[in-house]
Amino acid sequence: MQSNNTAAAFLDLFFSSQCMVCGEKSKNGDTDGICNSCLSQIGSISTPLCNRCGLPFIPESGINHFCQKCLVSPPFFGIARAFSRYQGGLKEAIARFKYEEKIALGEKLGKLMAQVTYPDLTLDAYHLVMPVPLHPKRLRERGFNQSAILAQQVNRRCRTPVDLFSLRRHRATGSQVNLGLTERRRNVKGAFSLSNGKKVKNKSVLLVDDVYTSGATVNECAKVLLKAGAVRVDVLTLARAV
Repeated sequence: MQSNNTAAAFLDLFFSSQCMVCGEKSKNGDTDGICNSCLSQIGSISTPLCNRCGLPFIPESGINHFCQKCLVSPPFFGIARAFSRYQGGLKEAIARFKYEEKIALGEKLGKLMAQVTYPDLTLDAYHLVMPVPLHPKRLRERGFNQSAILAQQVNRRCRTPVDLFSLRRHRATGSQVNLGLTERRRNVKGAFSLSNGKKVKNKSVLLVDDVYTSGATVNECAKVLLKAGAVRVDVLTLARAV
């Protein structure tokens, strides 16, 4: 499976003249295999947003402040930031990346994510970058971990070491789609562990995932890392559901 994925990525990157998101023929001036039309739909999140979880506020004016959810039930992670909203062209692109094995598209999206300046989050300020892991069964089915591919792009930007193996999803969890907040938290509770807690002791960790929906998954990961001795855990995702 992995060799097939690598071959597909190579073909997408070097031989396709189509936009990797919409499939339309690429034109001169398009950016990294993504047409300008699709790229225009993928705007980075700007202020105002929640100081903690990064939730973008409407109307899009004013200053950053804490959202009600973070005031009532503060998460274990320090802050979470996302590149763009989970909608339109980006939502379609993530689906193609994950479910159609468009590895090259994921790498391009990760590159865009890693190039942005985020409020209160500096990519090179961490000891380790860790992708949210898949359960081994899901990893075998998909053939790759989309979060690991995104994390590698962060590494290319800031050279912070990526730890792909210490954080594990030892319990298979059902899909989070269509679950409420309480159900999402229950679904991932106790699903993660560390193979070697010494790797994160006294370290600051940047967790990377594809989509932040309720925050239940990254919060559970942060809980495990902090319990093992991490001094801080922050979160970076490609997209933010709002």
